[in-house]
Amino acid sequence: MLDINFVRSQYPVFQDPETAEWAFFENAGGSYVPRQVIDRLTHFFKYTKVQPYYLFKSSIEAGEAMDQGYRCMAELLNADIDELTLGPSTSMNTYILAQAIRPSIKSGDEIVITNQDHEANIGCWERLNEFGAVIKKWRINPDTGELNIEDLEKLVTDRTRLVCFPLCSNIVGTMNDAVAIADIAHAVGALVVGDGVSFAPHRIVDVNQLGIDLYLFSTYKTFGPHIGVLWGKKDVLEKLASQGHYFNADIPHYRMNPAGPLHAEIGALAGIGEYYEAVYAHHFNEPAAGLHEKAERVFDLFSEQETKLANQLLQALQDLPDARIVGKSRAEIGKRASTISIIPLKRKPSDIAKELATRKIAVGKGHFYGRRCVEALGVEDSEEGVVRISLVHYNTEEEVDWLINNLSM
Repeated sequence: MLDINFVRSQYPVFQDPETAEWAFFENAGGSYVPRQVIDRLTHFFKYTKVQPYYLFKSSIEAGEAMDQGYRCMAELLNADIDELTLGPSTSMNTYILAQAIRPSIKSGDEIVITNQDHEANIGCWERLNEFGAVIKKWRINPDTGELNIEDLEKLVTDRTRLVCFPLCSNIVGTMNDAVAIADIAHAVGALVVGDGVSFAPHRIVDVNQLGIDLYLFSTYKTFGPHIGVLWGKKDVLEKLASQGHYFNADIPHYRMNPAGPLHAEIGALAGIGEYYEAVYAHHFNEPAAGLHEKAERVFDLFSEQETKLANQLLQALQDLPDARIVGKSRAEIGKRASTISIIPLKRKPSDIAKELATRKIAVGKGHFYGRRCVEALGVEDSEEGVVRISLVHYNTEEEVDWLINNLSM
């Protein structure tokens, strides 16, 4: 079992008397950060905040720190380092990816998007209809919020060039079957883009086993600084139009990045790996092959903790008469994340969130850039949206009890 006291000891926010009083349940909007990441970021700003990769000492150290960040992300994903682009956010990376794919889209080519996704993985693809793309929408069941795989099979044709979907919805919490989706798309020669932002905090992936062609997530949702990670199969990336400066077109890290990289934030990424290493060393005595294998073991512990907490909350929510739970009513590892949205039937989400905040309980309210999903679920005021309670591994049973005892719809 996960040693929750050890885990929380790694986070300065839980050591400060004031911030430790809060029960934080808005992790899907951005997670807390462990000391390993903070230490690296602080060191970079203190001593190596210079242009990296030059020939003087602090510049060399800055470049080495960034290289460690790239290697950490590659090892965690079991990827080749040249398959990664580290940009300012997943929203920006997805937009740039769409521009890179655009020259290969011909009039009449089809792109499948969902209304379950974050707007970042919808709007940029819809804009390609200006260049002749036919946009087809894989819609959720309005009662359950789920995507039906049979509906995708009906949408995909021999003109389909791209299928874009979320590995996990930031509203519904369901983890979609990436391999099954990829199989359907690849059968007609289409590429598959997976938005992993709401998935990555809960499960580590081996991109070679994931099935899809392009995978994106944000490290500020996975206990790190504000960076967007774009992974793509090498042969896929090589066929895309470079979006960087012309003289960087042959440099893998820069082909999909029209701006300069965020030096300090990339340098801090290695702290995420150090955090997972610390959790692994505390819980397991046996050696592991590398960081990816250690992270897999650690995330198994994380998932068990999150699933226990999610079911603790979901069970209590079923006893509230004036609340509709979005998505599955029971959490299961690999199928439902600990991101739980509630549609209140009598009160405004903002009123509930404000009331909880007076008791030092932090939850989210709104559409969380999943506005189309919220609207499809039948929520009349999409700006008010839903109440979202998003847990990760460092949350505790006591915090969930505290929430339950103070939650009124």
